[in-house]
Amino acid sequence: MSARSNYSPRNRLLVVGGILGACFIVLVARAAHLQVISEEFYQQQGDARFLREIPIATSRGMITDRNGEPLAVSSPVESIWANPKELLQHPDRLPALASALNIPLDLLTRRVSERADKEFVYLKRHLNPDIAAGITELGIPGVYAQREFRRFYPHGEVMAHVLGFTNIDDIGQEGLELAFNDWLTGKEGKQRVIRDRRGRVVENVDLVEAAEPGKDLALSIDRRIQYLAYRELKAALVETGATSGSVVVLDVPTGEVLAMVNLPSYNPNSRVGADAESRRNRAVTDVVEPGSVMKTLTIAAALEAGKFTPESPIETAPGYIGLPGGYQVRDFRNYGTLTVTGILTKSSNVGAIKVSNELTAEHQYDMYTRFGLGQRSGSGFPGELAGVLPAPNRWGPTEKATISYGYGLSVTPLQLARAYAAVGNGGRVMEPTFVKGGAGEGTQIIDPAIAKQLMGMLETVVGPEGTARRAAVLGYRVAGKTGTSRKAAGGGYAAKRYAAVFVGLVPASQPRFAMAVVIHEPQGLEYGGGAVSAPVFHRVMDGALRLMDVPPDNIEQWFAAQAKAKPAAPVAVAPAPPAAVPAGAAP
Repeated sequence: MSARSNYSPRNRLLVVGGILGACFIVLVARAAHLQVISEEFYQQQGDARFLREIPIATSRGMITDRNGEPLAVSSPVESIWANPKELLQHPDRLPALASALNIPLDLLTRRVSERADKEFVYLKRHLNPDIAAGITELGIPGVYAQREFRRFYPHGEVMAHVLGFTNIDDIGQEGLELAFNDWLTGKEGKQRVIRDRRGRVVENVDLVEAAEPGKDLALSIDRRIQYLAYRELKAALVETGATSGSVVVLDVPTGEVLAMVNLPSYNPNSRVGADAESRRNRAVTDVVEPGSVMKTLTIAAALEAGKFTPESPIETAPGYIGLPGGYQVRDFRNYGTLTVTGILTKSSNVGAIKVSNELTAEHQYDMYTRFGLGQRSGSGFPGELAGVLPAPNRWGPTEKATISYGYGLSVTPLQLARAYAAVGNGGRVMEPTFVKGGAGEGTQIIDPAIAKQLMGMLETVVGPEGTARRAAVLGYRVAGKTGTSRKAAGGGYAAKRYAAVFVGLVPASQPRFAMAVVIHEPQGLEYGGGAVSAPVFHRVMDGALRLMDVPPDNIEQWFAAQAKAKPAAPVAVAPAPPAAVPAGAAP
């Protein structure tokens, strides 16, 4: 038989069949290896390429005012991001992407190239969802959208200093956004999904961890009173040419902050353009020498010492007094003999010094500290200052005298409002709070009888003979005190730079509101607290008392005003404004 017979068609068919059978066995064995023996390994490899665990964005808690009005809300936005490794494989698409993002091509190229070894880079954040959808619809490889939230402040600069703002990552940076950041911040969730080769989600596999939104925060702030304070402070700054100002309104019984306004302000919805100067909450971070509003606390110490009554006579003639070192302190004019009440009514520096001379430095200091001077108020507001109140062992005769009428120490507007609120609260001082219902029990610091005497004395300041006639509110009894202090400059005091201060309580029969007004560097002939700051108190409280339905306590005045009103007029005609406080007055 020849060798050719070994390669007959039958034999060849057997060989081919054997080869195919062997291949089949190999394929089956390989499939079994992949699907049974090495299933877990290859499943992991597949998952690594297509299965992703992505974050689920969650919103920050809403901030509302005491009546539930939204003050800060989180709005859904989209952020555009890219996988640089994938995007750089298509450099021809970069011009279209740069145009859609509205950023320069060279900037986009540099940003992506610098992160060529990464898998994630933000291209533009917090876009309108419709704009982001238009960008992703371009189908540029390696470009994707991600849901985020952006903070929005409906009331803009009116609430700016109280609320503060968040950064681009929605983390509180200033104000109550910073103070309550942990409370307001939500917890991101996690979702396992399958992405296609373009990074698009094609299937939600399962929820790994549910997202938890941040908790809402109800503030003590009343939006309506806040707007009133902002409007009137702004009008006063325009009218007087002042550089800046602050207003604080407290609820006397609870210590809740109803309004806190500072000017100049800024727009918290814009992350550019606001400088550090305009972002300061001056009501808690800036201090001022309070001037004559300190006399109330000096008189409180005098009454407590038992050496004086409201009617005790004090000789202030000839209208000035000498201090050690050749210093001379003057009143606006020679008031002659005044009662202790009259010292507040006329704001006599000489009278305050003579009262102080009868007190020990330790008692005087103790009274000031009980009212909260020289220490933080306990409000918890970020950056709050304690002010400066020198220890009594550092007081010489001159320092003891000047502190009695408001120089040589510094306070914040919030401290002033808190101190006077304590007088109106029967001598009980409260820790200020920005949270609705967050009031504590307070601390009794002076006898209620002394607090009542002080209230009666402070009412005379707003009366016909007092320095704060412009603070009067029709139909309500008002108690308060003016203050005017020179601004420190160059190791001394500037000749024509003043801080105008007024702190008041209303209604005096049962105080509901305490309000401090501090206006810096008013220009013109009238620069005192009675002429500049007291009218702001009048206008804000005139509206706030009605908004909060506080009944009048000066009933005779109220009915007299109604009787004088024209019959056809929809509202009563207000009486003519009182005479101005004389230019250059000390109060």
